Amino acid sequence: MTEQEILNQIEELNRKLEEVRKNKTSVYLDLEIDSAEKERLHQEDLQRLRGLRLIDDDFMNACFDGYIEGAELLLRIILDKPDIRVKSVTTQRQMKNLLGRDICLDIDADDDSGKKYNIEVQRSDKGADRKRARYHSSILDAHLLKSGEDYSDLPETFVIFITENDVIGEGLPLYTIERKITNTGKPFDDGEHIIYVNGADKNASTELGRLMHDFFCIDADDMNFRELAEKVRFYKEDEKGVAEMCKVMEDMRNETAKKIKIEAIISIMEKLKYTAEQAMDLLNIPQAERATYVGLVEKR
Repeated sequence: MTEQEILNQIEELNRKLEEVRKNKTSVYLDLEIDSAEKERLHQEDLQRLRGLRLIDDDFMNACFDGYIEGAELLLRIILDKPDIRVKSVTTQRQMKNLLGRDICLDIDADDDSGKKYNIEVQRSDKGADRKRARYHSSILDAHLLKSGEDYSDLPETFVIFITENDVIGEGLPLYTIERKITNTGKPFDDGEHIIYVNGADKNASTELGRLMHDFFCIDADDMNFRELAEKVRFYKEDEKGVAEMCKVMEDMRNETAKKIKIEAIISIMEKLKYTAEQAMDLLNIPQAERATYVGLVEKR
């Protein structure tokens, strides 16, 4: 079952809610799929995988997770510092904010000098909002300074957005944002750096342009940098890599189905004034899954 088909079922659910009010009939939100449907979805996943690029965050996350050599390549070119040595790199790291919104880092890395790096890829201009960059930087800081440590111990941080379009709009391949003392024009030098990389600039005469070219390649054979081509080839051509990516896409589909069920439960509770248990009865959710859904609904 595709995401659109699931969404269509939710629309049908809303239509049936009025009927439920009148005659208390059951509403079934059947998100289970048979073996034939699973095979069809698997073939769709394979087709989708062929078209994925590094600018697509799910594919990028798989390619860079734990991949120090790849992270070093990105940072050395973007920051023009060929001596950067990355110590660790992870993708999709959740950072909690007990008083506000959490963030999820596409790439979280640190180097052997203690500097911290957050690299985000954004196809949507809205997703690369300037205040989002500011917020990511602030959450990084909040997680980097432990209780009792001196403020001067706060490490240097880099928040880097690689965007599909020129979101800043000045026609430059790269934008470096730094605080300064406006009265004197001198840098404030607080160790915070925000950088926007214009993915639309694929100038083949520069390393950065060739890097951006690779981020938009479908075929590994068309890429300039061996470090990136090897990972792309693994996840698109190697049997093990393909299986891993298909599992990622299946997990994403299951997560979407779960979110839709949660929305359905909440909708029924609000419109019919039902308890969560009554809503799950109406949706025919198995008893074994109910504790999970109750916990998720309570967090909303």
